[in-house]
Amino acid sequence: MRRNLFSLSCLLLLCTVALWGQNPAERIHKAFNEPAEKSILVVSHRADWRNAPENSLQAIQNCIDMGVDMVEIDLKRTKDGHLILMHDKTIDRTTTGKGKPEDYTLEELRQFRMRNGAGHKTRHLIPTFEEVMKLCKGKIMVNVDKGYDYFKEAYVILEKTGTVHQCIMKAGLPYDQVKAENGEVLDKMIFMPVIDLHKEGAEAVVDGYLEHMKPQAFELVFDNDGPEVQRLIKKVRDSGAKIFINSLWPELCGGHDDDLAVELKQPGESWGWIIGQGAKLIQTDRPALLLEYLKAKKLHD
Repeated sequence: MRRNLFSLSCLLLLCTVALWGQNPAERIHKAFNEPAEKSILVVSHRADWRNAPENSLQAIQNCIDMGVDMVEIDLKRTKDGHLILMHDKTIDRTTTGKGKPEDYTLEELRQFRMRNGAGHKTRHLIPTFEEVMKLCKGKIMVNVDKGYDYFKEAYVILEKTGTVHQCIMKAGLPYDQVKAENGEVLDKMIFMPVIDLHKEGAEAVVDGYLEHMKPQAFELVFDNDGPEVQRLIKKVRDSGAKIFINSLWPELCGGHDDDLAVELKQPGESWGWIIGQGAKLIQTDRPALLLEYLKAKKLHD
């Protein structure tokens, strides 16, 4: 009897060690590979931009603290070759500076301060991609939106920081072009095609990826929820690929957006509809509220 109890205790201890040995990013990556009906991942657009400057370290830390699964960021390159986080072609809107980021060295950009969502100056500095990945390491996944132009450079940083499997690179381009431009790193990290389902030729782009690459996930964009759009969503879902849908504004998700869920108090018609399409990842501007909704549905820890 004592031997059995001792064996059981050892087994429980080993299970506990194994569980705690997984860092949050590993658990998120594991969940990423699970069926959508088991769990949904929350992607926060430009990190927590409502409460900190967009694409800032603080906005990303807020998402980590919140329990978000993935942050969406954007990249630009400085005059001296550093990758930094910046959405716009200029630094005018989001910092106290003016002009294009590529016209400044990193040291020069550090003289400016980031602005918050209301346009006011903060204490925050423009972060580098390397700083971001060091912050995110072991904690949260990262989705690079505007950054395809720096695919190879980004990969070097991911290798350096040991975060290759925490990052998703994406582009709204056909497979042949992506393969020709970035074939040497394409198979070394997660790449997600972005497909505008409502545009002519969308199915051919989907077919090209399914034939040659079989991506782990597709980001699907659609300005209506008609039969043809739903047919293509089903086609991607049936291929086994994960589906990433934006609920940021109506034109991205056929009208099933965040404001429908939050302001009009119809989350079932918004996030619920998106989940019903088989989405595994939902990108939102309302991460805390989406997390609350998913937890109530037992679709998130």
